[in-house]
Amino acid sequence: MPGKQNNNKKPAAPAPAAAASPKPAPATAPAPAPAKTAEPKAAAAAPAPATAAPKAAAPASPKKAAEAKIAASAAPAAAAAAPAAKEAKKGGDAKPKAAKAAKGGKAGDSAYPLEMNPPPEYIQHRIEMFERLKSKSDEEIKKKPREPITITLPDGSVRQGTSWETTPLDIARGISKSLAERVIISKVNNVLWDLGRPFEASCNLQLLDFENDEARAVFWHSSAHILGEACERHYGCHLCIGPPIDDGFYYEMALKDRSVSQTDYPALEKLASNIAGDKQPFERLVLSKDDLLEMFKHNPYKVHIIKDKIPDGTSTTVYRCGPLIDLCRGPHVPHTGRVKAFSVMKNSASYFLGDAKNDSLQRIYGVSFPDKKQLAEHKKFLEEAAKRDHRKIGREQELFFFHELSPGSCFFLPHGARIYNALVELQREEYRKRGFDEVVTPNVYNTKLWETSGHWQKYQENMFSFEVEKEQYALKPMNCPGHCVMFGHRTRSYQELPLRLADFGVLHRNEFSGALSGLTRVRRFQQDDAHIFCMVDQIESEMESCIQFLQHIYGIFGFTFSLRLSTRPESYLGEIEVWDEAEKRLENALNKSGYPWELNPGDGAFYGPKIDITIKDALKRPHQCATIQLDFQLPERFNLTYRTSEVGEGKEWKRPVIIHRAILGSVERMIAILTENFAGKWPFWLAPRQAVVIPIAPAFNDYAKAVSQRLWDAGFYVEADVSEFTLNKKVRNAEVAHFNFILIVGAEEMAAESVNVRNRDDAGTKAKGEMMRVDELLVRFAKLKESKSLQNQL
Repeated sequence: MPGKQNNNKKPAAPAPAAAASPKPAPATAPAPAPAKTAEPKAAAAAPAPATAAPKAAAPASPKKAAEAKIAASAAPAAAAAAPAAKEAKKGGDAKPKAAKAAKGGKAGDSAYPLEMNPPPEYIQHRIEMFERLKSKSDEEIKKKPREPITITLPDGSVRQGTSWETTPLDIARGISKSLAERVIISKVNNVLWDLGRPFEASCNLQLLDFENDEARAVFWHSSAHILGEACERHYGCHLCIGPPIDDGFYYEMALKDRSVSQTDYPALEKLASNIAGDKQPFERLVLSKDDLLEMFKHNPYKVHIIKDKIPDGTSTTVYRCGPLIDLCRGPHVPHTGRVKAFSVMKNSASYFLGDAKNDSLQRIYGVSFPDKKQLAEHKKFLEEAAKRDHRKIGREQELFFFHELSPGSCFFLPHGARIYNALVELQREEYRKRGFDEVVTPNVYNTKLWETSGHWQKYQENMFSFEVEKEQYALKPMNCPGHCVMFGHRTRSYQELPLRLADFGVLHRNEFSGALSGLTRVRRFQQDDAHIFCMVDQIESEMESCIQFLQHIYGIFGFTFSLRLSTRPESYLGEIEVWDEAEKRLENALNKSGYPWELNPGDGAFYGPKIDITIKDALKRPHQCATIQLDFQLPERFNLTYRTSEVGEGKEWKRPVIIHRAILGSVERMIAILTENFAGKWPFWLAPRQAVVIPIAPAFNDYAKAVSQRLWDAGFYVEADVSEFTLNKKVRNAEVAHFNFILIVGAEEMAAESVNVRNRDDAGTKAKGEMMRVDELLVRFAKLKESKSLQNQL
C-alpha cells in the first residue's frame, strides 16, 4: 500500500546521545495544506524539514530586569478573553490562580532548584507578544455579527445559541453540571473544537469524555503542554515537540549543560501539580508566519519547523497556558486544572526529527488522568505489561534478537522461526480455501516503477536505494506496484476477475534508528499482503469475503475487533460518482458482517475509501493490524485494463479496482502482539515448545528419547530432557519455558508404552497427571493442533 511521506533531511552529525534510543513514534505528520489557516499537527516525529536542521543553541541569557514581569505574567492576562476563564466565571471551576514562575527551593534528590531564577528571557518576549496580538484578535472577534444559531446534538435534539458567543461548554452546562465537568473536548461538524471556543454558525455538536479515544488524545496533548511548561521553568530549555502517544505523551527538548535524570522527576511532578492547581486557561490564537518567526526567534527548533511546514502567506495557531506559549494545532482542555493525576514515567535520548544526524535531544515521557484512581490502575497495568513485554519474553524463550550490524532487522532463532512459519502457513491454508493465488515478486526494482506508482515522489526518504550500472534501484517497501506489473503483463479478461494475488515478499523501509523498537517498528519485515483486482460490481462481495476472512483469523487468536469506514477526503482523486458507489458498497458489506461499525467521514486515503480494523489484546490494548483499502489510482497510473463482455465504443475495455488487503499485517509486529497477548504461554498449534519428555531417572533416558523422537517424527515440537538435573529441577525448567505438556516417564510408563501427562494450564496435573499410551497421545495432539484451540486440553 502507498506509504506515508517523510522528507526529513539529514544534516550534520549531533552530539552523542545521553541515553538509550527512544520508544517508536507515530508517523510523521503531513504538511499543512496552504489554506487560509494552515495548522501543523503535533506528532511524535516532527514535521519533515526542507532545510538542514539546526544545531543545539544555548538558552538565551536571562536578564534580571525581566524576572518580575515574567512571574506576574504567568497568571492569565486580565485582558485575554480566555475560554477557560469564561468557564471559571460561570461556576464550572474556581477562578484561575497566578502561576508561580520564579519559585526557589528543591524537590526530591535533585541538586538543582525547583525553578530557574531568574527565568529565561524568551518567556517574557513570548508573553508580551502574545498579549498584544491576543488583545487585537479579541477586538476583531467582538466586531463579528451576533446571530441566532442552532446546535444539533447526536440524539437529534436542538439547542439555541448565538454565533461568536455560545460555546460547547455552555451547551454542556445546559444539559447537566456533571456533563460539563466530565467532558474533555467537543467536535463541531466532526472537527475537534475547544470547549470554550465560540460557535461561528449553526452546526452539529458532539461532547466527548475521557473514554473516547480522540478526547483522551486531547487530554494527553494538554498534559504534554503542562510537562513542557514544567520543563521550561525547571531547565530553561528549548522545547521541540510534545505530542500525545498511545499510552500518554512526551516532550522533547534541548539542554545545554545537563541531561535529564530520574532525580528530576519529583521536581517536574511538583511543578505539574502547581500548574494544574493554578487552573491556567488554554488560550488559542491564530498568528501569521512572520509573527510566529518573531515569537519563537529564540528557539531554533521551532523556527525550523515554522519555516519548513508553514507556507508563506498563511497562518497557524499557538496555545498559551500560563507562561508557556507553543506552536500547536490544538485543541485543548479548558484549563490545566482538568488534569488531576500526573506522573513522569521515564526519559530517554532522541534526535531532532528522529534523525540521528540531527541534534541530540532529551525526551521525557508522562501520563495523566482526570482521576487519581485511574493513575493507580494504569501503573498496575504497566506492571503487567512489563512482564509481557515481547522483547523480554523473546529473550527468555530464545525466540529472536536484534544486532547492531543490522538495526531494525530481526534474527529469528529456531523457536521463533517456528512461530513465524506457523503464522504464514495459517494464511496459506486459508488462501487455498478462499481463492487466493500466492505469487513471488522481486525485492529490487528500478526507480522508474516507483515513479510510476507515485511512491518515489512521496516516499523515497523511507526507501533503501542504490545505483547499479548508472541506474537507480530501490528495495521494495510494499508489494502493490509489483502486483500491478503482474496484472498488466498480458491482456486480462473480465472472466479472470476477481484476481486475488497474495505475497509474503520481504519488505524494507528506512525507519530512523531512534524510532526502532523491538518487533513493533522494524526495517525488514513481511506482510500477509494481498491485492484483489476486481470490477466495481464485485467490490461488495469481495469486501464481505475480506471481513469474513479477518473474523475467522482473529477468532482463532481470541481477539475482539472494531470496524471504521473512512470515506472520501477533500483531497480525493477520481470521479465522485465512483467514490459514492464504492462507499455505498462498503457500507453494505459492513452491514452484512453483523459487526457494529463507525463512520469516519473524510479520513479515507486520496486514492480510495477504506475500512480500518482495530483489535484488542488480553490487556485491552488497541492495535491496528488489518486493513482493507480500495484503490482507484494505481490502475490509472499503471494503465491497467481488462476486456469486458460489452460491445460498443468505449465499453470494450475498463479499469479494474484494486483492494489492498492484509490481516496479520506485518508478521513481525503480529508476533510481538501475540507474544504479549499470550504472555509467552502459546496455544498448542502455535507453540514452539509443545512438549518435553522427562525421565525420572537416567535408566529411562533411552525411553524418553524414543518417545520424543516418535512425537517429533509425527510433526510436533518435542524435546527430551536427559540432563543431569534432578526431576524437580527439570520439571521447574519446563514450567518456566512454558512447554504446553510435560511428559514424565519411568518404569510404569515404559512397561505400558505410555507417558504421564502434565498440563501446563491444569494445576491438578502438577503432582501426577493422566497415564496415556503414546498412540493415544499422538491422536490427541493431532486433534488439538488441528483445532487451533486456545484451550490447552487434550
